[in-house]
Amino acid sequence: MANRSTETSEAAIRRFAQLVRTGEVEDYSGELRLGIDLGTANIVASVVDADDRPVAGGWVHSTVVRDGIVVDWLGATTAVRNLTQDLEARLGYEFTAASASIPPGVGGATATIFRNVVEAANLDLTELVDEPVAAARVLGMTDGAVIDIGHGTTGVSVLDHGTVVLSVDEPTGGHHMTLVLAGNHGIGYDEAEALKKDPASQRLVQGVIRPTLERMATIAATALGDRDVPVVYLVGGSSSFDNAPAVFTTRLGRPVIRPVEPLFITPLGVPMSEPSHD
Repeated sequence: MANRSTETSEAAIRRFAQLVRTGEVEDYSGELRLGIDLGTANIVASVVDADDRPVAGGWVHSTVVRDGIVVDWLGATTAVRNLTQDLEARLGYEFTAASASIPPGVGGATATIFRNVVEAANLDLTELVDEPVAAARVLGMTDGAVIDIGHGTTGVSVLDHGTVVLSVDEPTGGHHMTLVLAGNHGIGYDEAEALKKDPASQRLVQGVIRPTLERMATIAATALGDRDVPVVYLVGGSSSFDNAPAVFTTRLGRPVIRPVEPLFITPLGVPMSEPSHD
């Protein structure tokens, strides 16, 4: 598929986010592709058609992954199976295969566990794709860097003419922001997590978590080093704070772009085809 324009990418991201949140489905014809994003805070399933248009999605809060590692294999398998069955019921379509995301640069043993989760949910695995690479597909990017800040980890990938030349994943993410908030306010983890997500508390929250954001930005800066990448994208749910792009731009010393709905970019890209890089 040809490179996606910024307008096309943003429209697809917005629509996919709406599909996930509302449970709506698009009309479709032909073959559909299923993607599974096993995140630390959420498991997201995405469906696209042959032209990579979002058709449906679903999600469930989950704690089956911690710092990029599956810690509850049965829970992960059950969640994937339930999400798939729900999508099949809504679409009137039977899935026999799926792609899945993995943290960038993980070892073979970890990748095997992610594979086993998908296969135990009665799906053939078509591809394991690095999380930042999945995001790059949505954005139509073949040259540049993607920083993916999830709940458990910060991942950095660099692409050169569509080929991954760098993949780094470090255990610092939204979970660590929540821990900082809990300690700062003397409250429990769940209360701190709710505070972090409360739009009315964002100004207060941003001041407390800024050092954690700066640590994530340092991870990215160290990974990128002096590489002269043409563009840097910032994605992932934990990049949703208003000050995140500025923190990363300052630390990296180069412009950093955060697209709309950063939580849903990586999941949408999991079943997508690779953009062309002519």
